[in-house]
Amino acid sequence: MFKNLLSFWKGKDFLAQVFEEFKGMLDDSEFMFRAVCSRLLDNVEEPDLKKRLYEVDKKVNLLQKGIRKRIVEHLSFQPTVDVTACLLLMSVVKDAERLGDYAKNLYEVTELLEKPVGRALFTEYFNGIDKDILTLFEQTKDAFIGADEDKAKLAWGYERGIAKECDRIVERVAHSDLSVNQAVCFALVARHFKRIMAHLVNIATSVILPLSDLDYFDERRAND
Repeated sequence: MFKNLLSFWKGKDFLAQVFEEFKGMLDDSEFMFRAVCSRLLDNVEEPDLKKRLYEVDKKVNLLQKGIRKRIVEHLSFQPTVDVTACLLLMSVVKDAERLGDYAKNLYEVTELLEKPVGRALFTEYFNGIDKDILTLFEQTKDAFIGADEDKAKLAWGYERGIAKECDRIVERVAHSDLSVNQAVCFALVARHFKRIMAHLVNIATSVILPLSDLDYFDERRAND
């Protein structure tokens, strides 16, 4: 079904433009996540990073609003045309917008930290989850843009591993000898990572799930 939709909207000027703008939202969100992780884990002091992040986030927000507005206008003039494709895009575009929000939230954690985390301490607790999420960004784009069902199914595997690991991190931090400042910040990072992963998987699994099951990929996987 998704491959048919992909072929269908790539041949239509309206949906093709929306599709490209959606890809831009994913690219911008990935840039934000990479930049914040460099600051958080490697203490990379990029000039005016906060200003740049907020500018990119604003761009992502405007793209979301523009896409949603054009979809509504399109359906108003042609209410029986492209309905399934439009509803699918309305759903996943919100996930893409939330990716930028959580990347911004991660930056706010760097402002709360009293001292840099350091890659060694982070790895002790997080074991490279940031790299797994970056891989998931690429798989999500490949899955959605290319209608790659295999990549979409791989996203389920990442969700299972990352979600459980993030929960374990919070539990471990709660019983650790970290300072209060570090413990709070690590718990926030774990929760933000988990939400970023969830929104990426929502997008990826839209390739293989019925429209009615979007946002409930975990329930569908459990039932299968």
